[in-house]
Amino acid sequence: MSSRAMERVRTTGARGRELERARPVEVEESLDQLSRWMDGLFRIPGVGWRFGLDAIIGLIPGVGDTLTSLASFYILAAGVRYRVPKITLLRMGFNIGIDYVLGSVPLVGDLFDAAWKSNQMNMELLRRRATVSKEEARKGRISDWLFVGLIITALIALLIGSAAVAIYLLSLVIRQFT
Repeated sequence: MSSRAMERVRTTGARGRELERARPVEVEESLDQLSRWMDGLFRIPGVGWRFGLDAIIGLIPGVGDTLTSLASFYILAAGVRYRVPKITLLRMGFNIGIDYVLGSVPLVGDLFDAAWKSNQMNMELLRRRATVSKEEARKGRISDWLFVGLIITALIALLIGSAAVAIYLLSLVIRQFT
């Protein structure tokens, strides 16, 4: 029996029909740990609200959100090894893009980073949509790597574009004062 078949479970739906659903796949501990560090390392006592290095490193203007996006790319690349569908890879890239764009707004973006938790969302997508077990997740298909390369290229273009807009706006502000 293949590992994919073993990861499917039969359940009974609301109308009594038997349905086949995928059971979340166990992933490498290093991916879970990276997600935890980035999005849930620290807990605010009494409230139970968690935030991670993503919100703290994001406080560094211009560089912080870029560095945390690089860590998010690692989880996205793991999606290829676990052979998640391309639409899921696109959704994971979209989560990273939202985290980067909205997270780079000074102060408000850092609060957004603490709440959005794109790495945890991407890990959940990875667990739910993985088609191979962690033992089989050694390499992905070439077409998936090319697709993720395209997503990462688009995210880097987004990074360069947002940096260009920030520099332009900064130059306008400087011109107003000189």
